[in-house]
Amino acid sequence: MERLILKKLLEWKNSPYRKPLILKGVRQVGKTWVLKEFGKRYYENTAYFNFDENEEYRQFFETTKDVNRILQNLMLASGQKIMPDKTLIIFDETQDCPNVINSMKYFCENAPQYHIACAGSLLGIALAKPSSFPVGQINFMQIDPMNFTEFLLANGNENLVNYLETVDTIEPIPDAFFNPLYEKLKMYYVTGGMPEPVKMWTEARDVNAMQEALSDIIGAYERDFAKHPNISEFPKISMIWKSIPSQLARENKKFIYKVVKEGARAREYEDALQWLVDARLVHKIYRSSAPGLPVSAYDDLSSFKIYLVDVGLLRRLAQLAPTAFGEGNRLFTEFKGALTENFVLQTLITQFEVTPRYWTQTNPPYEVDFLIQHENDIFPVEVKSEANTTSKSLKKFKELFPDKVKLRIRFSLDNLKLDDDVLNIPLFMADYTDKLIRLALQQQNKK
Repeated sequence: MERLILKKLLEWKNSPYRKPLILKGVRQVGKTWVLKEFGKRYYENTAYFNFDENEEYRQFFETTKDVNRILQNLMLASGQKIMPDKTLIIFDETQDCPNVINSMKYFCENAPQYHIACAGSLLGIALAKPSSFPVGQINFMQIDPMNFTEFLLANGNENLVNYLETVDTIEPIPDAFFNPLYEKLKMYYVTGGMPEPVKMWTEARDVNAMQEALSDIIGAYERDFAKHPNISEFPKISMIWKSIPSQLARENKKFIYKVVKEGARAREYEDALQWLVDARLVHKIYRSSAPGLPVSAYDDLSSFKIYLVDVGLLRRLAQLAPTAFGEGNRLFTEFKGALTENFVLQTLITQFEVTPRYWTQTNPPYEVDFLIQHENDIFPVEVKSEANTTSKSLKKFKELFPDKVKLRIRFSLDNLKLDDDVLNIPLFMADYTDKLIRLALQQQNKK
């Protein structure tokens, strides 16, 4: 499998400002594989230490802060060779090892010639805790589920990826590319982007094994809920998690605590929801009152939507059978287009530095699915999973904020086109949103 994060890791390796790296990502998203693959490709050797399998290694970080002594002990205990600049040192499953994380400060200050990468599945939780954390002495990187482009590469469709990467004007995609991309996207909705289910599909075309792999991942996440320090939160986390498909199945996808449990109040469930957000198992998207900068100044903290980390996991959690992928547009439109919205959000989160927001107005009701910040501009985004692509809410948004809207964006099953200031992006090109916005703005400026 080819993971695009390998390019970022190579930039980190070659940076004159390189610091020890923390690679964050949910369980089974491919952190260990990608670090080992990176070591294999770009270093003479890799020294791998797993603190879950070898708990005794933790002691080396408890007894001293001298990095040379720590490394010497690790080499002697494991028989692995560690050379400055030539070895990639991987510390894995570090989420329960505060001393290991804290030692990164000393590696950064006293031994910058060593290349160190730390990983762990609940690091987001560990890092959210107030503790003596080496601020400013660590580089962070986030690995997310495989996007559609990576799925195409895993599926052996390099020709389609090569085509998408050559698109440099806003004009319709020829049918020879449009149709296969549309079909492949349906399959991506079924598998999602977690490496194991993708592998089951792309290598063996085994639907049952793929379904099982998704169920196993969901089971592993649900076992992780019990790792909340306050055990009374465990059932609440579980209830929120299981309510996500029903939250997204509603016309108005605003998160409602009563869907979790009748009579549930925000203050009782806030911590449980925050645990899921810190673990990055869910994305929390706030309602914005207006398109302004900084975006956070316009957040309505009482209104938000919750999406899952991965579209395939959402499909599995919603118990939607994979057979739906053979039924025309059904996968795109099923439970109010929730899979499509989740898919679009997943890719927007990886492309834009600022987390997307959404906008609504009541009486009469209007909703813009997402607002994204591209450089210093805010763009309204509508996600259409049905054939009818008239955008009343985008129109209303422009009427209300005429000076703020340079471009309106719509994701749909229609072809790539720019109608006045509405950029229509076919769903299978969502990974290229940032680039397409630049192209559309250039095209507008030429007029």
